[in-house]
Formats: sequence, C-alpha cells, structure tokens
Amino acid sequence: MKTPIIFHIPHSSKIIPEDVRNQFVLSDEELKDELLLMTDAHTDDLFVSNKTEQETVIFPVSRLVVDPERFVDDDLELMSEKGMGVIYTQTSSGKKLRRSITEQERESLLNTYYHSHHDRLNKAVGYQLKKYGKVLIIDCHSFPSIPLPYEYVQSKDRSDICIGTDDFHTPESLTQRCVQLFQKKGYSIKINKPFKGSLVPGEYYQKNKNVCSVMIEVNRKLYMDEKTGTKIAEYEGVKSDLGWVFSKICD
Repeated sequence: MKTPIIFHIPHSSKIIPEDVRNQFVLSDEELKDELLLMTDAHTDDLFVSNKTEQETVIFPVSRLVVDPERFVDDDLELMSEKGMGVIYTQTSSGKKLRRSITEQERESLLNTYYHSHHDRLNKAVGYQLKKYGKVLIIDCHSFPSIPLPYEYVQSKDRSDICIGTDDFHTPESLTQRCVQLFQKKGYSIKINKPFKGSLVPGEYYQKNKNVCSVMIEVNRKLYMDEKTGTKIAEYEGVKSDLGWVFSKICD
C-alpha cells in the first residue's frame, strides 16, 4: 500500500492583508523587494503533481505576516535571535521590518493565521492516520542560490536540493531514498544544509512515529529568475522530476 502524502507549503504566498500592512515600516517598493527575497515563489505549484495521491496544505498569507514554521514561544525559536521568530521584526538583511505591536495584535495574528493553519494541518494528518495508519509530510520549500544575510550557513557552495530531517520523524531509510532518487535525476544533494529540520504539527510532534516528515528545499536558480521571480524554461522539467521522486517515495 502506498503511503499517503501531505504536501505542506508554508512560504509560497506574497499576500499582505490590508489590515496588517500598517504594521510594516517598509515602503511599498521595499516591501516588494523583501517579498521577492523571502517568498518560496511558485512552490504551491512546483510541488503539486498528478503522479501522486496527495493532500496539500498551503499557508494563505506571506511569512512576513506570521511564519507557520516557527515555534510560537520565541524562547524555543532559534530564528528569534535574527528578529525572525513567529512574527518577524527584522528583514532578511537585519533592518527594521515592523513597528512594535501590542499583545492584542500579536494574539490576533496568531489566532487568525498561525493556529488556524496548524489546525488544518493537524486535521489532515489525523484523517490520513485514521484511514491508513501512517502518513508522510513533505515540507515544501525553495532557497536562494546566494545566501541571504540572515542565514546561519553563509557558504556559497549550495546544492540543487537540500533535504531536511528530524531525528524522530525522518527515518534514515527515507532520507537515503530521497537522496538516491534525486541523484538518479542528476541533482546534487546536501542533507540539513543550508537548512535543517522538517515540520510536524504539534499534536504529533515527538509523539507518533507513524507521522513521518522530510523537508525538500529546491535551489531557486533551477526553476526561476531570482531577480524577477518569474519562471524560467526549466521550470516544467523540475516540476516533473519532483513529481517522479514523490511518486517513488510513496511506494
């Protein structure tokens, strides 16, 4: 029996809701530039394939509004050191992104976007577990070909694909299967470099090994013009390769 896959796509949106725009201190042009740098553009399409039976959970607004991949508690979140906890206060270059917000505004952001998103993800995982007894979360991302200033890993030697793993939820056999399949398609691979980890919703995190998770990060130079955010000619080929890899993983 094939393993059901849930594609989690957290950073594909550039939407800044009108009622949140006043929190940002950037001009419209500056905000547009920051969105270009920080958005995993097209991943809501790039990872979707008709080659696999899948469910897709997409975060509806920009990560600059709220980042669903962060811990709510900044004391637990490493990226809060960079002003990029669950609610960003700094840009990718370390400049001020947001005015100080009230506790009420913070709670509103979390309730409207973060908690509702994780509720959807928890329910999707629970449904697949009940139906199949197991589920695989693919945490879908892309990364810039040149490191942004906020990144902890500043090496310019970047692979085509980064595979992120979790000690509890990513079996070694799954990691190696991903490596083998991407290598068959000619991609260079690094594990947990430049980014590490893979998201699992809180209800199952560190509790249920039948919830597996692996993060797949695609180097943006492979499928888009990083200066404009537009797709390049190789886009459909990369999308097809991803679909092939995922169809083999779920076997």
